[in-house]
Amino acid sequence: MKKPIIPEEFKHYFDDWHFSPAIESDGTVYLSGVTAARKDKQISTNPEEQFHDAFYKLGVYLNAAGLTYDDILEMTTFHIDLKKHIDVFSKVKDEYVKKPFPAWSAIGVSEFIPLNALVEMRVVARR
Repeated sequence: MKKPIIPEEFKHYFDDWHFSPAIESDGTVYLSGVTAARKDKQISTNPEEQFHDAFYKLGVYLNAAGLTYDDILEMTTFHIDLKKHIDVFSKVKDEYVKKPFPAWSAIGVSEFIPLNALVEMRVVARR
């Protein structure tokens, strides 16, 4: 059985774009791609600030599922200018994601829907 998880702050994704920010099946939670995009704040052009904003949003999704960063099993991150920003991204990631580290793949891409987005994170977590 699938159970959608829709944080109130990001309910517009479900309503406007017709997808669940997260969905749970048998104790495993699959999060849709997370960028720093929010209705109340423009995406920062400062990479470090933008990465913190993306992890903030990831935390909102996890909290809505009753989870924390410690429950992440797998992360796939997609990056504009991967080699240029990977050190800063890794530093920010390590402020949120601690040992034992989840599986992680980082992939370079050419664009995202939100203007100025440098990263999109796809996460699988489990209770």
